[in-house]
Amino acid sequence: MPTQNSESRTDGWGTRIGVILAVAGSAVGLGNFLRFPGQAAQNGGGAFMIPYFVSLLIIGIPLCWAEWTMGRYGGLKGFNSAPGIYSVLWRSRLAKYVGAVALLIPLIIYMYYVLIEAWCLSYALSYLRGSAGLLGEQADYSAFFGNVVGDSEDGAAFASDGRWVLGVLLLTFVLNFTLIYRGVNKGIETFCKFAMPMLVVLALIVLVRVLTLGTPDPAKPDQSVLGGLGFMWNPDFEALKNPKTWLAASGQIFFSLSVGFGIIINYASYLKRDDDVVLSGLTSSSMNEFFEVCLGGLITLPAAFIFLGMAAGEQGTFGLGFVSLPNVFDQMPGGRWFGCMWFFMLFIAAITSSVSMLQPVIAFLEEGFGLKRPASAAILGLITALGCGFVLYFSGELMALDMFDFWVGSVLLFLLALAQSIIYGWAFGIENGEQEAHVGAHMRIPRFVQYMLKFVVPVYLVVIFAAFVWQNVLSHDPVKATLPESMVPMLKHDAVSAELREMAEEATDGDVTLPEQSKIEDVDRRGSPQVWRVVVSGEEGQQQVLATFNEAREGVELRVHEAGYAEKIAGSRSASLSVLFIGVVFAFLVLLVHLAGMQWESQGRLRFD
Repeated sequence: MPTQNSESRTDGWGTRIGVILAVAGSAVGLGNFLRFPGQAAQNGGGAFMIPYFVSLLIIGIPLCWAEWTMGRYGGLKGFNSAPGIYSVLWRSRLAKYVGAVALLIPLIIYMYYVLIEAWCLSYALSYLRGSAGLLGEQADYSAFFGNVVGDSEDGAAFASDGRWVLGVLLLTFVLNFTLIYRGVNKGIETFCKFAMPMLVVLALIVLVRVLTLGTPDPAKPDQSVLGGLGFMWNPDFEALKNPKTWLAASGQIFFSLSVGFGIIINYASYLKRDDDVVLSGLTSSSMNEFFEVCLGGLITLPAAFIFLGMAAGEQGTFGLGFVSLPNVFDQMPGGRWFGCMWFFMLFIAAITSSVSMLQPVIAFLEEGFGLKRPASAAILGLITALGCGFVLYFSGELMALDMFDFWVGSVLLFLLALAQSIIYGWAFGIENGEQEAHVGAHMRIPRFVQYMLKFVVPVYLVVIFAAFVWQNVLSHDPVKATLPESMVPMLKHDAVSAELREMAEEATDGDVTLPEQSKIEDVDRRGSPQVWRVVVSGEEGQQQVLATFNEAREGVELRVHEAGYAEKIAGSRSASLSVLFIGVVFAFLVLLVHLAGMQWESQGRLRFD
């Protein structure tokens, strides 16, 4: 078997700092500045950091080291793509099909990530040109965001109000593929050497501005810099009793470090035999944590709290980043320029991630079918353009984006990380892994980390994944309030009365709003308790359950229906088409991997006897 693929080795890293910045760039993205602050605020503030750092030490850094080690080992055996690398680590014909998942994940994520990237650049350009949609007392930030993303209905992104965003998307697409086309050294490494320092400078400028805001409104003394930092970091230790907090912290570490993406394995495959994977892995992880904790944790939510108060913590990722923060910049002196700087910073953070996402697939096409980089880039350009167009068209309620992100960016990401931990710990073996990791290393990985990778990490991932599926895939009906029994007559009418809507909203502090067009259905159940269901007409005449009222001893329970992703697929055409699209792309990749595997065996590059 050849020990090295000379053709693939013509495109490698120029410097050690280059590969570290590129790996850190693939991890540093929108999640560091938007997702992390929101997760912390909603899950105990400073207390959230306890399960966060536990997860970092148990799954984050160990898996990162494992991926660096496996990638370099596979590269020295002549492979730069996951199907080939997994096959030399695990001597089984099934290994290459696991590698197909490692190709699917970054490919699908790129299809919607580049769209979000274009949103950031659109906002930056809007601030730069002084768009009335973002500036002034009458600015409607929700409406502006809706026009940019077209979330009102499918196809709305192609309407006249949002067509200028299509031009920005095309520009973003071209910029990404220009860097991808130039290769690992001349494209990705060179760009990250420039982009990562720029990202630090922009983030520090915005951070200094946030920390010097003081108390903008003397009438609201609590909404100050100290109040904002306290809102983000003061611990609520009661949250540690909630399993959701631990699940959220584990998920954040998981997504933040890009473990399970198949990107680190590909990048590490271009390393030389004596390159230090231990220190490089630890350095790239530390850089990511600096951006996430020290910059993202001190900018986003504290700034929003200073101007919006407690409402800042109730926003989702997109709401916080694209609706709340523009409101903040509008009230901030010099807000136009800081808004432009902030969203351009997000754009830089996003593009350092997106340029890395297609490299694993390009490496596979090159070594599996002998394609040159221009041909590989052209094929991927066509596939990702179709996928991006799919997400762009099915923009109603951002359903396609949500489906892609959940099933690929969450579910498959968990499964691939689990598969990698098993391949490293059980197929390749921790003895081989430890020996390989320490070649050229300037520091040693503690021995117990190897046992964690073999025993603890797989179990930890299984538990997290099971809890994640239970919480997100299945539907739930949690109790939001208990209303008096005297309201039962209101439930015996077909329409939801104004009085009933008011009672529900008041009892839940505005958390539950029943729309006027909703109807009440008497659930036909034998015996007691009696159940009434509040429904609203959905897509293609289907009914969507909003809430249920259950008779109980204390009164009537108001349960709000939280639809899981399985229910969303069954009840939405765009959701089911999104899952079908993912399935078609995966089947195509499996076919390519199968053909490539046959070729590798015929060439003697893979042997399983």
